[in-house]
This record gives sequence, C-alpha cells and structure tokens, in this order.
Amino acid sequence: MIVTVIGARPQFIKAAVVSKQFIANGIEERILHTGQHYDEQMSAVFWKELGIPPYELNLNVGSGSHAVQTAQMLIRIEEYLQVHKEKIKAVLVYGDTNSTLAAALAASKLGIKIIHIESGLRSFNREMPEEINRIMTDHLADVLFCPSSSSVEQLSREGIIKNVFDVGDVMYDALLQFSDITISNPPKEYNGHVLVTIHRPSNTDSPVNLRNIFSAIGGSSHQFVWPVHPRTAKILEEQQVQLPANLSLVKPFSYFEMLHVLKNCYKVMTDSGGLQKEAYWMKKPCITLRNDTEWTETLHNNWNVLTGPDTLKIKKALAEIIELSRWVPLYGDGSASQQISHILKKILY
Repeated sequence: MIVTVIGARPQFIKAAVVSKQFIANGIEERILHTGQHYDEQMSAVFWKELGIPPYELNLNVGSGSHAVQTAQMLIRIEEYLQVHKEKIKAVLVYGDTNSTLAAALAASKLGIKIIHIESGLRSFNREMPEEINRIMTDHLADVLFCPSSSSVEQLSREGIIKNVFDVGDVMYDALLQFSDITISNPPKEYNGHVLVTIHRPSNTDSPVNLRNIFSAIGGSSHQFVWPVHPRTAKILEEQQVQLPANLSLVKPFSYFEMLHVLKNCYKVMTDSGGLQKEAYWMKKPCITLRNDTEWTETLHNNWNVLTGPDTLKIKKALAEIIELSRWVPLYGDGSASQQISHILKKILY
C-alpha cells in the first residue's frame, strides 16, 4: 500500500484528485492527517466537500514552532510506519510543508520509498522554511513528479535525474474538476473585488509590512475581500490593527467558495504559492506580496507581479491592465493525477 501524509489545505485539494485516481487504478492507499491545519474551515470541511477518502489516523499535531511541529510529526509518523512497514510500498508527500519533510525523513530512516508530488520547485530564498522543506524532500525522494519542464531541469542541475517525471500540476486537475460545481449560497457580493490572502509570518508578524500593504489597499479605488486564516485573525486582534475601509475580512472560504470568488474577482493579491497558479489558470492578474516565487513561469507577461510588501509597487500593480492575449497555458493539461497513478502502478506493482 501507499501511505499518503497530508496536513495542510493545499494538500487536501491535491489528495482529492490523486486519491480518486488511485481508487480507479486499484492502488491501495492509507491517508495520515498530521493535523498541521486543524481548524474546521481549514481542514474537516475539505473532506466533506471534496470527497477525500477518510484518513486512517489524525496525528493531531496542531500548531507550534517549526522544530516542535516537525519533531512531533516525525515521531508519530515513524511509529505508524514501523507498525505497518511490511505492507508499505512507499510514502507519498505533497509540496513543501512541515508535514512533507517529517514524512520524508521518517520514511528515509526506515528504508521506505518516498514519492514527492510537486518536485523541483525553487524560490532560491532559504529564509523561507518551505524552501528548505522542498529541497530536502527532493533529495530524499525516490520518485519525483514535477509540474513543469523547468522543475525537471532544476532537479537535473542538482544531480537528480532518476525517476523524474514531468506530469503537470495536480492542482490544475482539481481546478478543472471542481470549478464548475454549483454551490449553495455563493458569496456573490464579492464579485469584482480584489481577492486577498496574507498568511506568511514574514508579512503577518511584521507590523511594518502589514501597514505598507494596508496603505496600498486603502489608497485604491477597488474593494478588497480577505478570507483570514485563524492565526492571522488573532494577530490582527492582538495588535489592534486599523484596517482600510475598503477591505472586508471574512472567515476562510471552503475550496468551492474560493473558486467561486476567484472566478468572479478582478485581481488577486497574495503571499501564497498555490493561489498564484490558480489565479493564472483563472486568467486573473496576480500581485504576489513576496520578493520571490517558486512558480516563476507565472511571471511571464506580468500575469504575476512580485511586489513584496512595498506600497508603491503594490499600487502600480493594482493599476496595471493585463491583456488576455498575453496568457498562455502552463503546468500541464489537467491529467497529472491520472499520469501519476499509472506511473506508480508500473513502478511499484
């Protein structure tokens, strides 16, 4: 069997389409939920909405420093793998979270094969914990699935060439499968807004960065909507942050709600990784509140603009008009999960 380890919202979405293909292809899978995202709106709702197979075990790790969180996951994942080692063909991980690194470390120490989906991405900023996680996981992995040819090339530059496959992005599979689903009580009042997500500590934990971002928002004629991560909402409350009048704070959207708002928004402003791609696929210009991105292809033709928390750069990006004619397809054709399932069936069985 394959043991899939997930713990964060983007991984739940990816698992929904990959696990579906595993079932169709007769691949036995067991899912471990680390509990990295544990709030109802960030976790349980995704199982209900996306139809992810039930997880076998929730490790309930929750929040904590990077060291504490990763260490607790490592211990609990290892305990599970040791008990079931004889049945396990591989451990599958997604992306670049602490859950990903902990599972890769636990599997490697026990001599269990590692499958990494979303391999070869690099922001070249080692101050980001995610960059460390993805580099280490790639170098531990036995089978690596890349979202683009540039990811394959990056792995080659690092000496990783065996069992590397360019299959496209499973998030695109999910977007194609779920974007046309009709939802009850859609959040229509946010049509034409700029969709905002800010969750990285480099922004949320910096009063100066938040002030710069809010200054740009407040100086804009657009309306903005921000589905706030619970941790960030707590920070804003504790610091008694003054918010611009044209910025609406709401509870986190479910995945279907997020797709609905994304489809109907004007632009996207984010420090997330996955939303940069989803904005691109939905043909929505993106303003990335970072100075680097692992999704470098989205920068072509200014569909994605890196501003960091710089007020003037954000204002300029908000004012820029992007022509639809400058859009080109990126990250596969929506068959990544199907390709992954067939390749693993051939390699492992």
